[in-house]
Amino acid sequence: MDLHKTTPPSDITSYCGSYLPSDVTLLLDIVDKSGVRDVPVAQKEALIQSGQQHYSDMLTLEKAPSDAHEQMYQQALQQGKLRLAQDIVRLSTTLKSLFETQTNSRSPLILVSLVRAGLPIGVLLQRALSDGGAPYHLPSQHYGVSIIRDRGLDPVALTKILSAHPTSPIVFVDGWTGKGAIYGELSRSLKAYLDKHWTADASFSNVFHQGRGVVPLLTLADPAGVAWLSASNEDWLIPSGLLGSTVSGLISRTLYSDPNHDLTSGLHQSVIYHNLAHKDHSLSFIEAIEDMRHQLLLQNANTTALPTYAAPRYHAQPIIETLANHYQISNINRIKPTIAEATRAVMRRDPEQVLLASADHPDTALLRHLCQQKGVAVTVIGEQILPYQAVTIIKKRDQ
Repeated sequence: MDLHKTTPPSDITSYCGSYLPSDVTLLLDIVDKSGVRDVPVAQKEALIQSGQQHYSDMLTLEKAPSDAHEQMYQQALQQGKLRLAQDIVRLSTTLKSLFETQTNSRSPLILVSLVRAGLPIGVLLQRALSDGGAPYHLPSQHYGVSIIRDRGLDPVALTKILSAHPTSPIVFVDGWTGKGAIYGELSRSLKAYLDKHWTADASFSNVFHQGRGVVPLLTLADPAGVAWLSASNEDWLIPSGLLGSTVSGLISRTLYSDPNHDLTSGLHQSVIYHNLAHKDHSLSFIEAIEDMRHQLLLQNANTTALPTYAAPRYHAQPIIETLANHYQISNINRIKPTIAEATRAVMRRDPEQVLLASADHPDTALLRHLCQQKGVAVTVIGEQILPYQAVTIIKKRDQ
């Protein structure tokens, strides 16, 4: 794949996408989308499932959301912004209680968002922790880093962070958990990194919170039951889960194309969708939740810290196993649980059918609309998929 460098305009940069420079530093190798092969969805699915190519070798370039899609995003934002702001406050309060004695201006808490779903949540946390008038104010710095299934966390980006902040505690941020696959990638990546560097530099132990082996993954929602810290275990309509790049700093999902699979030679790659700037909601989304957070500050409501977990619980794993057996699915990557993942799969993948816990749950309205629009079969199977409200099953394509 011939990837050509590009120089983004000054208001959309390779360092922060369409966010503010104070919001995040992106540790990504930004490439020009004109050098990326635009692979049709069905062809991409066949290449992935047959093992001919890895999903991170290629992109189906993102198109602008339709007017109906935009309207449903706005409805989800109005419906969910208070809950999201409350969750950010609770998460920030918890981070303050955990790390207040370990951080200062020279050793801030390092937030590492997993690109892309973690980016909006990481920006919101960075804004909240940076608010000097908030009781949860805490010195912090925020980075965006790629993680790719089967290929792990970008080791070059991790090295850069650890070199710059050798004494700082680190928390990894994602939007939600589905099956828990990204948790597994993060755990394996950190273990491999620590096994390599533990004796050389004891400061690398800061990758793990409260001792070696506890993976500090923070999420807004954790239906899979794997996160170290999460605002809830519910599958709910997180507004940022309904859009792609246009609520994630105009950043594409990440790429790593290396025929030798040598993942130490450079940063993972990404595209900036300059052509979608007229549809970008990245900053307006942040500002909408920030407005709600400021209103909560004025109410002076007491907020208690959330629990943390030393190990994953895998609450929903039996559900995935049951679905795999029932639908004769040998590759569980074809199962996409949670409203956000199910919706994204219908938009970006090649869906066979969608399973719902309820026929008329308001949080699945966009998903049901997309299924009707694209002719995707919908089956209501009830409580057996809870806590997931929705699951998309990808079509099997081996060639």
